Amino acid sequence: MHLTISKTDKSLKGEVKLPSSKSISNRILIINALSYSPYEIGNLSDSDDTKVLDAVLNSNTNTFDIGHAGTAMRFLTAFLSKVMGEWTLTGSERMKQRPVGILVDALRKLGAVIEYAEKEGFPPIKITGTALKGGTLELDGSVSSQYISALLMIAPAIQGGLRLKLLNQITSRPYIDLTLNLMKLFGIRYSWEGNEIVVEEQSYKPIPYSVEADWSGASYWYALAALSEHCDLLLEGLQLESLQGDSAQAEWFRDYFGIQSAQESKGVRLTRTDVPGREKLMLDFIENPDIAQTFVVLCVCKGFSFHFKGLHTLKIKETDRITALKTELAKLGAILTEPLPGELAWDGQINPAFKEQTPLIKTYHDHRMALAFAPAALVLPAIRIEDPMVITKSYPSFYDDLRKARFDLIFG
Repeated sequence: MHLTISKTDKSLKGEVKLPSSKSISNRILIINALSYSPYEIGNLSDSDDTKVLDAVLNSNTNTFDIGHAGTAMRFLTAFLSKVMGEWTLTGSERMKQRPVGILVDALRKLGAVIEYAEKEGFPPIKITGTALKGGTLELDGSVSSQYISALLMIAPAIQGGLRLKLLNQITSRPYIDLTLNLMKLFGIRYSWEGNEIVVEEQSYKPIPYSVEADWSGASYWYALAALSEHCDLLLEGLQLESLQGDSAQAEWFRDYFGIQSAQESKGVRLTRTDVPGREKLMLDFIENPDIAQTFVVLCVCKGFSFHFKGLHTLKIKETDRITALKTELAKLGAILTEPLPGELAWDGQINPAFKEQTPLIKTYHDHRMALAFAPAALVLPAIRIEDPMVITKSYPSFYDDLRKARFDLIFG
């Protein structure tokens, strides 16, 4: 199945109710479980990833297939390591290619009993829950921040707590900050000085909590705003003052694309103004990798040459996102290069020999490929998305929201 998206009128107006934050929802589910909370989480994400994690935490079985949900795999590996019982975590074929060895090695140093059921260093894994004993761990900070967050969330429940020393440059620091700030709301004390995070052994204190709207999901509407001829769009539930690191995009869109963000009682209103052109857009996504695809596709659609850095974790996501972007943007006539590992660049030139009139974009089982390419419908006669329902992983209502914004959608 594929989806064709088009829009005759290039203006963007109305109201969109954004999904709640998947990143917050997944962390709050683990924290709520660790705090033995009697409270139901308000405005929990309805994304596939969150549903999978919620189902595992409320399951009566001991074998869990988490599909493509990488966050669930990492958070549950740590969480189940301290829950008495025998547990098996598996997932899709792509999940079996995504490494967990760094996290497993760290947990084993704390006394965790984890075995690989198939390939060393990769899911599926078998866990025998046991009491973990804390101490000092050294972890490469340049790998996925989800490893770090997984360890931090269980740290208060580890005997003696945890001292975590992060080596090398830290990737996605805002996601670590998000984890620690949410833990703090639930009564956890910690310190972060230099490259060392210390969490003492202590108890979570349950509180009522409601999840805010998702800034990663907002990025697609910011991109649509940047490509529109006129924009007056309210993103319901969004907060400019947010725990989410991806809220930094509001400044990027203002400075580079002329998108103004105004906080209102119901959310953030987007309008647009003209901004001076730039010779080349230079950005580092080391702290915001989840919105990198949005900006790469947007720049090609706007004809902005760019050189983006901090993309090395994109290779171990739902797909190798760097390769996927190079392959699919070639269908728009843009030949991207990778100057160094973890970088993408484009000279702003369109090669007509490669450009397709209505390209069919492969998603590679990656929700963000479908979501990031959808805004191209405002500059092309139409954009076609293969396997379009991958969006349910993070933004199940996206196509309904496009229809409300008067986009034409045809499934075929």
